[in-house]
Amino acid sequence: MANITAADVSKLRKATGAGMMDCKKALVEAEGDFDKAIKILREKGQKIADKRADRESSEGAVIAKVNDSKNKGVIVSLNCETDFVGKNESFVSLAKELAELALNTSSKEEFLASDFNGMTVQEKLTEQTGVIGEKIEIGDFKVLEAPFVGSYIHGNKIGALTGLSNEIDNAETLAKDISMQVASMGATTLSYKDFDPEYVASETQARIAAIEKENIELGRLGKTLKNVPQFISRSQLTDDVIAQAEEKLKEELKAEGKPEQIWDRILPGKLERFISDNTTLDQEQCLLDQNFIKDEKKSVADYIKTLGDVSVVAFERVTLG
Repeated sequence: MANITAADVSKLRKATGAGMMDCKKALVEAEGDFDKAIKILREKGQKIADKRADRESSEGAVIAKVNDSKNKGVIVSLNCETDFVGKNESFVSLAKELAELALNTSSKEEFLASDFNGMTVQEKLTEQTGVIGEKIEIGDFKVLEAPFVGSYIHGNKIGALTGLSNEIDNAETLAKDISMQVASMGATTLSYKDFDPEYVASETQARIAAIEKENIELGRLGKTLKNVPQFISRSQLTDDVIAQAEEKLKEELKAEGKPEQIWDRILPGKLERFISDNTTLDQEQCLLDQNFIKDEKKSVADYIKTLGDVSVVAFERVTLG
């Protein structure tokens, strides 16, 4: 029988992260053969992984990394089953190591097949499933490349990347602020110009139907009814629509007895309100049209303009769950 020393056990534990007793048992079974002991632990991990394959892994840690050149970033979600494991220091440390490695890859498949200290990332995940006793997997993997890339992480639960068109003096601040916006407000696209017309039309009908149904109940309760918008996106507000809205507002001002010579001071604000009331989809889903979280008096697009000749070209967001 091989003489298994404490140093042998410690070496195997450092290499695999497995518990002391599991390492000792593996070394005994392998008769002191270090590589064979690692294989035994991996096989144990695979068995546990197979048993827990249908488990939900909605907890974990989301890590965003940007390379030294600031032109490529990744977000990696290392998922597990419980919040207890997700907050564990060694688990978060592993997530950070994996994210650092991910910077050298361009797809989830390439990342899982890449080398991690003599094994593939996928093998490492299987090994850790055996060590931890929970399903461990890569939940999401996003890559963003741009002339300048910045990131933001919210409590290891939500990660965001922002790509800028060029590097300006305060690019780091701008990219972080926009990434924070993306993480907090969950935009799905950059601008209303990216929307498919069919999607906007379908969403308009659905929202109008939902509000009209809600108004029936509000009316029954004697409460104030909600405004039913004609439109929900700037993409629907053609020049003709804006012109018609302006004429209608002029008629309202005339009916209110407002002197015509002061209309020019009143109309811009009312038109702005009309546009705001009829672009709710943009405000929810379009990054540039959202209210800036650090100053809700301006849009994200307006905030970007204050920092120089630069634009946002892309963004990515990953969240647990």
